[in-house]
Amino acid sequence: MAKRVYQAWPGNNKFLFGGRLIFGPDVRSLLVTLLLITVPVIIFCVFVARHLRHHFATYNSGYAILVVATLFTIYVLLLLLCTSARDPGIVPRNSHPPEDEFRYDSGVSNEPGGRQTPSLQFARSKEVIVNGVPVKVKYCDTCMLYRPPRCSHCSICNNCVERFDHHCPWVGQCIALRNYRYFFMFVSSATLLCIYVFCFSAFYIKVLMDENQSSVWRAMKESPASVVLMAYCFIALWFVGGLTGFHLYLISRNQTTYENFRYKADRRTNVYNRGCLNNFLEVFCMEVKPSKNNFRAFIQEEAQRPPPLHATFDVETGSDRRPKVEGDLEIGDDLLKISQRRNIDEIDEDIRSRGSNGPRRNSSEVDSVLSTEHQAPTNHTETRHSSWGRRSGSWDIERDMLARNT
Repeated sequence: MAKRVYQAWPGNNKFLFGGRLIFGPDVRSLLVTLLLITVPVIIFCVFVARHLRHHFATYNSGYAILVVATLFTIYVLLLLLCTSARDPGIVPRNSHPPEDEFRYDSGVSNEPGGRQTPSLQFARSKEVIVNGVPVKVKYCDTCMLYRPPRCSHCSICNNCVERFDHHCPWVGQCIALRNYRYFFMFVSSATLLCIYVFCFSAFYIKVLMDENQSSVWRAMKESPASVVLMAYCFIALWFVGGLTGFHLYLISRNQTTYENFRYKADRRTNVYNRGCLNNFLEVFCMEVKPSKNNFRAFIQEEAQRPPPLHATFDVETGSDRRPKVEGDLEIGDDLLKISQRRNIDEIDEDIRSRGSNGPRRNSSEVDSVLSTEHQAPTNHTETRHSSWGRRSGSWDIERDMLARNT
């Protein structure tokens, strides 16, 4: 039975609902985040908002406090799901190295037989032009590809991700090209939710002070839930509020978290900065690119490819000799494979017998005999092609070598 892509996915991701949802390997931390959001809101609705609904008698507007808290929490949870359960921008892996980038390494090593062969390699990085500025992109050994600009390999998910920002353990997913907008909206909305709960909890303390004509300490004793919520929201604001402010700064400069720390260390110029307004428009108004992966597609068996071979370089003649594959003949020092040597020996014996009893054959006749002898096997022997585009399985014999046998 054919497998789907998500069933044989080489990364560390977790899939749900038949590959429709994709999470990072630390998806369990998402449950902690859900509890940190839902539990305080439930406490707020039960112990604070339920009592405040009677203090706004006009048009029963007090119920709006309860409804807004509920709907806003659902909105935050949906943004969290959109951030953590979608493809962040994973670059599909290659099944083999990019052969068009092969080059000869400068270091030359000796091969058995006295020949010297440079090892076949390709550049570990190359330059691409971004906004008129050359930018280096690196080769990823795991994914076997040159990473696009602003792409980085996440060691946790084990994927190359476009416009990689960071891996967030609180959402259990990489934050990158396709979910950065939802991540920022989630963080900023969580900040507003904290402010909302904090303000109405403090307002309820004020209401209790006015009703009982008591001090703030006595009102806090009457509603300990309000005190706990205020303390919790104050602490949470330092995290989600600080994160919101930091990413507002990054968006204004069109930087990622990864680039911000790397540029500070390398002191590079930011070639992606298009101005504050255009940077915000790029994040919030540009259409989200479709995923490059179809996790529910069936895996198609790829034709087997021969592994990359090493090219040999003849130092004496200065010629490049293509790699040999099975079926090649090695002609040097009058050595031939055993199967082909038998045919040559039979022809040689026939030439000797005719030399004494009949006319001698010239070299052209020998060539015609050789061609006749070796045309038949080609009908059932498939001509092979190496990865270098060289037709192998055909062979030539120099005329002077045959002349010695005659």
